[in-house]
Amino acid sequence: MYTVVKNEEEIKNMRESGKILGHVLKVLSSKISPGMSTKDIAEIAKIELKPTGGLPTFLGYNGFPDVICISVNDEIVHGIPKRNKIIKDGDKVSLDFGVTYNGMITDSATSIIVGTPKSKADVELLKNTKQSLYAGISVLKDGVRVGDISDAIQKILDRYGYGIVRDLVGHGVGHDLHEDPNIPNYGQKGSGPILKSGMTIAIEPMATLGSYKIIEDTDGWSIRSADGSMSAHFEHTILITGDGYEVLTENT
Repeated sequence: MYTVVKNEEEIKNMRESGKILGHVLKVLSSKISPGMSTKDIAEIAKIELKPTGGLPTFLGYNGFPDVICISVNDEIVHGIPKRNKIIKDGDKVSLDFGVTYNGMITDSATSIIVGTPKSKADVELLKNTKQSLYAGISVLKDGVRVGDISDAIQKILDRYGYGIVRDLVGHGVGHDLHEDPNIPNYGQKGSGPILKSGMTIAIEPMATLGSYKIIEDTDGWSIRSADGSMSAHFEHTILITGDGYEVLTENT
């Protein structure tokens, strides 16, 4: 379905969903340490979510086997939590989580470096990819075109010479996890569908230190950079308003 203008009750439920989601990601980011498995992290997510009234949107979605996607280093998205995948000092860990509350969905992701970074380039990749997310968010208002968002993101990522992942994109969100329109992280200002006040979208830049090309892992889910280069992924669900926007998944 194409993302639609949400009514007052739907927006209220998405605000609560986003608040829950932001809390869980904040807790996970603070607790990850070298020696933990990605499955350990997923178990913490389950514990934090359980008393909130929110449901794990990803669990069972198209057959996904866990509540959260956890992607390490060259893994960009959709990493399956595993007991034998151990986080090491200096690893990049991306956490991608969805929460359903009273039928309404929010989606958000963050990337962190655990312990001591391996390189300045890794630190800069995460910082600048996050900057590109907020550049895309900053142009939102009633009547914005998808290409305006894409252009704002691309300008930042191109400035640093990163590989902009092309086969994975942002999207509408709310009643379903993935709604139209797609929101690429590259594009031409003034092009694409028009978005209206009351619509909700997920903007999610994904970038690498090398090629924009991707490959699917043998587990059928994990998506990696084709050249093995470090990757970063940041995402927020945002409500478009008459004169701007409201980020629904802030974790501060």
